[in-house]
Amino acid sequence: MRFGKIGMAAAAAASLVSAPVLAQASQPVSSVARTSATVDSENDLEGGSGIIIAILAAAAVIAGIIIAADGSEDTPTSP
Repeated sequence: MRFGKIGMAAAAAASLVSAPVLAQASQPVSSVARTSATVDSENDLEGGSGIIIAILAAAAVIAGIIIAADGSEDTPTSP
């Protein structure tokens, strides 16, 4: 039973090590070079939501401090 576990662990380790090597060794089927499309104008997906995220992060930090510093004295009833 113990040798079975060791063998399975060795097989898993070997597959984890060899997978990137095998993926890198494979050659592409065609030798066509990829080119990117031209961009006329950029979009504004961010839209200034950085301030909202900063406010929410600050609120989360303050709430965490308040919860951690809560002075409740919950002592166990067992000796």
